Amino acid sequence: MNSRQRRGVILLLLSVLGALGAFGGVLSVVNDVKSKVGPEVTAYELKSDVQPYTALTAAQFREISMPERWLSSNAVTDLSRIRGKIAVTTLKKGSLLQDDMIVDQPELAPGEQEVAIMIDAATGVAGKITPGSKVNVYATFEGRRDADPDQSKIIVTNARVLDVGELTPLEPGASERSRRTTEAVPITFALSTLDAQRLTYAESFAQRVRLALVAPGTDTAVPDKDRTYELAQDK
Repeated sequence: MNSRQRRGVILLLLSVLGALGAFGGVLSVVNDVKSKVGPEVTAYELKSDVQPYTALTAAQFREISMPERWLSSNAVTDLSRIRGKIAVTTLKKGSLLQDDMIVDQPELAPGEQEVAIMIDAATGVAGKITPGSKVNVYATFEGRRDADPDQSKIIVTNARVLDVGELTPLEPGASERSRRTTEAVPITFALSTLDAQRLTYAESFAQRVRLALVAPGTDTAVPDKDRTYELAQDK
């Protein structure tokens, strides 16, 4: 082997060694990144906005992979957990699904039925009544004759709320000044047959129907003597 051939072999070996060194450097960087980022896990991202109280389905989400250490502790990594769940607030497109975004879908107990009525926005719903809340339903009635006193009655006690809809204009195009009295919220209740009749009667014939939020864990019935109020009773 002459000197020129020896130089060629040496340069070839140097090139191979350089390539191996570069490859080793790349592997070292990759391993370092993996050690810092950690293993990847499955998460679920919303394809589009989901309105509050909407039942959730797998079609509303896309599966993505991301480092486990970047996920919050309450991130949903198993889509079977949305079965029988509804959105508790508006879920935005691109958001990662988390446990605190969803709640169990309310179900009817034996003998109950769903009844929905429109509640005037001026009666103080104010976002405090949500699915699962319990409320007492008050209604005010005019006296049947001029001499008869006006009355306020508790129509239903401890009514369970299944759903709270969006604020809806009762008269589209109403002025801003009268807006509070021309908007209502559809609210769905789980009620017995008798309470459903009471509620629909009040919606049809009462001057005003108002909801009073009952404190959690409070199921005390209101005595019959306290269910009807007249101004003349106060002395």
